[in-house]
Amino acid sequence: METTESTSAPVIQARGAGIRFRRNRTGRRSFKDLFAGRNRRSRPGEFWALRDVDVTVHEGEAIGVVGRNGQGKSTLLKLVAGVILPDEGIVEVRGGVAPLIEITGGFVEDLTVRENVYLTAGLHGMPRAEIVARYDEIIDFAELRDFVGTPYKHLSSGMKVRLAFAVISRLEEPILLVDEVLAVGDKAFRAKCYRRIDELLSAGRTLFFVSHNERDLTRFCTRGLYLDKGALKLDGPIGEVLAAYDADYGSVT
Repeated sequence: METTESTSAPVIQARGAGIRFRRNRTGRRSFKDLFAGRNRRSRPGEFWALRDVDVTVHEGEAIGVVGRNGQGKSTLLKLVAGVILPDEGIVEVRGGVAPLIEITGGFVEDLTVRENVYLTAGLHGMPRAEIVARYDEIIDFAELRDFVGTPYKHLSSGMKVRLAFAVISRLEEPILLVDEVLAVGDKAFRAKCYRRIDELLSAGRTLFFVSHNERDLTRFCTRGLYLDKGALKLDGPIGEVLAAYDADYGSVT
């Protein structure tokens, strides 16, 4: 498998990483399963969303993750974020993560926009004094000045995306995870988000970017990961990865 080279420090390493899910909610995992060996075969109703994934990511890399829906892209980002733990193998992350992987993640439906800014930023480790200092910047970026007292549950999908990006992109974490959420925003807001991502990359942040938009992938990313049927099919320059995907399934877009 082709890989890219870098002399910078590795910030993410996955070795033989795999995650197993159930196809329905009725299955139960026994206590013994927690200590089962990695070679345990899947039981009926189980499937491997990812398996035998080996990836090393270096500081400052911008990586695009491509593949059809349901092939493990979001699962990989959740492993990096620590939202889920691998059933086999190891995923090591050296440095904090700013995850923009679910627009509802970390936000409380009945709290106001103002309350959610303080809660979510605080949960991600931003000191209260810094939240106070950046509050106006966050609200203005999200274009929600007239909605600071509105419960989060009453916001539109686009408003939720703007709020999430405004908060998460202000975190000082060295690794940024972005999973398709920008597809919900309007054109003007996407342009503003793109400028912010450019700023973060210029500052040396590491980016994991899941998208079906080939233009976005080539704009931000120099390296690509092509996931197919839960396996890492190709790791290489983003142009080669997109060409491989296009050859198999047609254009990413």
